[in-house]
Amino acid sequence: MKRAGRFIDTSMFRYIVSILLTALLSFVLGLYLPWWSIALSAFAVSMIIPQRPVMSFLAGFLGVFLLWEILAWWIDTKNNHILSQKIATVLPLGGSTLLLIFITSLVGSLVAGFAALTACYTRKKK
Repeated sequence: MKRAGRFIDTSMFRYIVSILLTALLSFVLGLYLPWWSIALSAFAVSMIIPQRPVMSFLAGFLGVFLLWEILAWWIDTKNNHILSQKIATVLPLGGSTLLLIFITSLVGSLVAGFAALTACYTRKKK
């Protein structure tokens, strides 16, 4: 699409908007619903914004990964890493709080990514 001398790639625009909407909706739903509401938000965004399956998965994955990474790091710094250090020593992480935050974000992002992928394939069935 050409507009005012600039080329705007609509697929990249949809991808970025999907990431931001997934993160925003996941944050809002997470305030009132259980943790798995991230799957609902990724599913809803993927149903509304049509994309290819890979891009849909990556948008859900990255939206929640970035959200949970930032939120977990922020909560961890607010309590001086007390809880995360205890959990990281109980799990085989060698006391690494950063690795614990990464694994936490990875679990949430996989749930959201597969929910977005499911919505993409559900949309194609119609």
